[in-house]
Amino acid sequence: MSYTLEQFCQDCRDALNASPGREGRDVARGKLEQLLSDPDFLTTTLGESQEPGVETIFEDPDLKFCVLAYMAGGDRTSPPHDHGDSWAIYGQAEKHTDMKMYNRIDGGAGAGEAKLEVIKEFRLNPGQAGLFDVGEIHAIDHPKGARFVRVTGTDLNHVERLRFDEDQGTAIIIEDQGVPNPGEAR
Repeated sequence: MSYTLEQFCQDCRDALNASPGREGRDVARGKLEQLLSDPDFLTTTLGESQEPGVETIFEDPDLKFCVLAYMAGGDRTSPPHDHGDSWAIYGQAEKHTDMKMYNRIDGGAGAGEAKLEVIKEFRLNPGQAGLFDVGEIHAIDHPKGARFVRVTGTDLNHVERLRFDEDQGTAIIIEDQGVPNPGEAR
């Protein structure tokens, strides 16, 4: 039996309402792995007809979590970053994404001088999903053609987040306005 995007979103809503902390988010992570095993979802949402880029495919009207579909147009390595007061679940559909998690060791918070250490590295392969909770610093690295789904606690286009420059030893505040919402052109 098929597991649809609509079922996934309802299951996320149920999990996040029942347990709004990490436990509920981890249930949503497991449900994302279930969604990534559905061939119909993969074909319609992340299939060969998808253009490179990112598209918001769902935003919950009450809880405000968002589901985004990504198709990498080129190789990409992100700098270390957090998601501000939000969380994110990455789910791999095609190829892989290498993940790094960091600990901030300078004792600071917010923008300014910042020193990081890598505390964990892992690879997401198709069908796997990883959770980065509120404030967890991470970086992603994926090849051209990688396809994945990201679920965020809110629309990150309007959330102040930190991006870290390891070479310069700094953190700066970012706010991304580049992700189209449902119904908007990509």
